[in-house]
Amino acid sequence: MEPVKNIDTILAKLKSQGAMTSGTLAKALNMTSMGARQHLLRLERKKLVSHFLERANIGRPKQMWQLTELGHQRFPDRHADLTLQLLDSVNTVFGEQGLAQLITVREQQILKRYQEALKHCKTLASKVSTLALIRSDEGYIARVEKVSDQHYVLIENHCPICAAASQCQSFCRSELAIFQQCLGDNYKVQHGEYLLAGDRRCSYKITVNDCILA
Repeated sequence: MEPVKNIDTILAKLKSQGAMTSGTLAKALNMTSMGARQHLLRLERKKLVSHFLERANIGRPKQMWQLTELGHQRFPDRHADLTLQLLDSVNTVFGEQGLAQLITVREQQILKRYQEALKHCKTLASKVSTLALIRSDEGYIARVEKVSDQHYVLIENHCPICAAASQCQSFCRSELAIFQQCLGDNYKVQHGEYLLAGDRRCSYKITVNDCILA
């Protein structure tokens, strides 16, 4: 079997790119399809990945490989247990209003940091790309897909605050508000995929406002 420095290389590729064939994975990791398939079968035995068939427009169905729930757990939330304990303590001592104030303070701090990073960005492309870099540094494994000059999608393949967001979804609403305030009224930010709704990841649709295009 071809050597791979760390099985996390394969898991990280599936985490960031989603389901793919062994051939696609092989090209991404510069190895043979047979080698990639052998690694995938080994990971499947460890219940870290699974496969399914995807219909193709032409020809036979494709065998696609994806992370299992156990595989996703290889990318844990940072200090998740401590975070949940702290949120529970804040709610117990200060109530829901105190928790709301905590989220507001966090939002203001993040907003200030993001706005500072974006202040020299002139185009939507540069703004979204800078956001993706910041979010990746924070552990979100973020990237950008361009739909058109007026439409971009910010994709986050991991959520380091998922445990906190699961307990208090105000964190998710806060994230959306931060993006909107960073980009300003000329742009519209909307949720696309949503991890807590059962999707594989979170994504944000970012478009130029209709009134600007008119």
